[in-house]
Amino acid sequence: MGRPRTNDDAVKDRLVRTATEMLATRPRESISIRALATAAGAATAAVYTLFGSKDALLGEVRARGVAGLFQNLSAVPASAEPLADIQALAVAYRRWALDHPHLYAVLFGGVQSFDPAGPVGAADPVRPLLDAISRALRQRTLAGDQTGIALSLWVTLHGLVALELAGALDTATANRAFDTAVRAALRGWATPDALPALRPADSGLAG
Repeated sequence: MGRPRTNDDAVKDRLVRTATEMLATRPRESISIRALATAAGAATAAVYTLFGSKDALLGEVRARGVAGLFQNLSAVPASAEPLADIQALAVAYRRWALDHPHLYAVLFGGVQSFDPAGPVGAADPVRPLLDAISRALRQRTLAGDQTGIALSLWVTLHGLVALELAGALDTATANRAFDTAVRAALRGWATPDALPALRPADSGLAG
């Protein structure tokens, strides 16, 4: 009988989950391999066996977060109404953040770096939003710079989500603020004919 596998997929997942929780609250430089492995109930050698290095493990955490958010946003169907699609993407973004608070903190938290002006790949989470904005620009329901519109929407979304995750907003208040703020951000870029569709309305996480 061969030796039992001690560094298997279950250990790998535990290490990733533990690293995710640690990265959400502290700088990566402060996370030691020993502390990470101990918290995950694994041997220090498992980090090297399964990932090769601490940096590779932390890279896996971020890669999973990026992939998960992209998959979530890509699942929002495109319609003939890009402004409605943008609002649906905003709801999906918020829902993913609330369902995955540690991963969200890893991607966008204050202890991590984020460059919103960086290059956008085909699997970048911002891609579905950029595509919807592009369609709105072609339909002349929005007017302006695509990147500027996307950045203003992300700043709005991130600010609201960060406050909600921190417990500064209860669910009812967050629901009202979310809908109002997203529509207001879009109105700032909307053409006159599109403004009636962006009047404030009740909204939440339902759907």
